[in-house]
Amino acid sequence: MRLGMVGLGRMGGNMSERLREAGHQVVGYDRDPNVSQAATLADLVDQLGASPRVVWVMVPSGTPTDDTIAELAGLLAAGDIVVDGGNSNWRDSQRHGADLAERGIGFVDAGVSGGVWGLKEGYCLMVGGSDEHVDRLRPVLEALAPTDALAHVGPIGAGHFTKMVHNGIEYGLMHAYAEGYELLRAADIEIDSDAALKVWRHGSVVRSWLLDLLCLAIEDDPGLGRFTGHADDSGEGRWTVNEAVRLAVPMPVISAALFARFSSRQDVSPAMQVISALRSQFGGHAEQALDRRAAETVGGDEGGKVRPG
Repeated sequence: MRLGMVGLGRMGGNMSERLREAGHQVVGYDRDPNVSQAATLADLVDQLGASPRVVWVMVPSGTPTDDTIAELAGLLAAGDIVVDGGNSNWRDSQRHGADLAERGIGFVDAGVSGGVWGLKEGYCLMVGGSDEHVDRLRPVLEALAPTDALAHVGPIGAGHFTKMVHNGIEYGLMHAYAEGYELLRAADIEIDSDAALKVWRHGSVVRSWLLDLLCLAIEDDPGLGRFTGHADDSGEGRWTVNEAVRLAVPMPVISAALFARFSSRQDVSPAMQVISALRSQFGGHAEQALDRRAAETVGGDEGGKVRPG
């Protein structure tokens, strides 16, 4: 099968290579001319030849994806298919599908998981779209996904909704491992925390690929000293929590994991400064203030008063 790939970064580039290894022809376009096989999107479409054509988009969600799909809409023809394999919001995917349908162009939203390991291990694919369009793409989808790693989960939007929930779960799992690792390191008895993590990888109910990756990271950097502890979020965790609120689904673990990432970006937490200040005001906890050396605490409980010395 012949298709175009827009975006040749860590994901799109590896996906293109995996497809070529499976015998498919891939014409790639990227803003970086050093890796691109097409000069422009129009050139990519021309190289694909006559309809029906397939163009797979792997660019950042939001405006980059919107602009790319809008430009493709003016270049493709009825019978062609656009696949969005990025981490787009599922509502954006529904909008893209409706806009393209007016021109007779098909649309499939594909949630893709596998990261930089996907080239070798394959990708988990959560696909939304019509039966007709997904079936046309099946040779490509099956080349990307290992056995049992491909699911047609529903209509347009369902693929990215499923990937959103997947990434929300990922937030929770990652943070659970992180908290456990910190507690092992903080224990006041001598524990080989690295050995503990490694043994969990075999036979334990908490074994997982994420745990494997954590052990690999610790082997590469014992103590993880190269990392600052600052953790960004790319949007899917927020969308997951927003959908949980909209649908009244309790989601305390994923919500807490998301908020922990927000906390990681603060050198000083204004919220905790407030807590410290309030404890000082009502409880006389002078040790919580930056400059309370002259303070004198009268009374030893939370209701004590603070009097200047």
